[in-house]
Amino acid sequence: MRTRRLFLNRLNPAQEAYDAVVVIDVLRSFSTAAYAFGAGATAIYPVDTIAGAFQLQRTLPCAMTTGAVGGGDPIPGFDFGNSPSALQGANLAGRPLIQTTAAGVRGLTRFHSSRALFAGSLVIGRATARALLSLQPAEVCFVITGEWVDRDGDEDIACADYLEALLHGDEPDPTLYADRVRNSDFGRRFQAGNNTNLPASDLVLCAQTDRFDFALRASQTDGRMQLLRS
Repeated sequence: MRTRRLFLNRLNPAQEAYDAVVVIDVLRSFSTAAYAFGAGATAIYPVDTIAGAFQLQRTLPCAMTTGAVGGGDPIPGFDFGNSPSALQGANLAGRPLIQTTAAGVRGLTRFHSSRALFAGSLVIGRATARALLSLQPAEVCFVITGEWVDRDGDEDIACADYLEALLHGDEPDPTLYADRVRNSDFGRRFQAGNNTNLPASDLVLCAQTDRFDFALRASQTDGRMQLLRS
């Protein structure tokens, strides 16, 4: 099984066909998504614009909303920010969730035509690798979304390294990858304690390797992308 890396913010507009793709956003889109399923959400609808999210909510009035703009500030009018700790006490049982973020969701929609598409984060790392192995794709492409001009994206690269090791049959030490999440450029911003929208509690939750025993696979249903537990 071949693997390769793509960096979302370096891609040119031209698209190509992909076999299996894992769009990785550890801090925080797809960690938040995993905790949302842990809180009982039935499905997550990734929408790459705020206007599109509100439009979809009018169609799905029982749905709740979660998301943030670039940098991590919550979106006004949304039920939750892009924050796993905000979902810790939430009861989403039986309810869908609409998610809009500047990195992870944008990456998912960019690769919507892939044969198999997953949302990746460290909290669902081993389950994601297991789901990929069951498909036996010729190639797995890891999409790093956290690299920006002022961020190294190592939280996402660490997750890709962990997944790649698992796919190759290794048994890597998960604590090494959790440490890299905490010590990444963006991870240190959560530790600084000077931005209420980047709480240290989110970093703690996002750096818990294999917290959940499910993967998040994306599919198209009735013209909409949705994430489901796999």
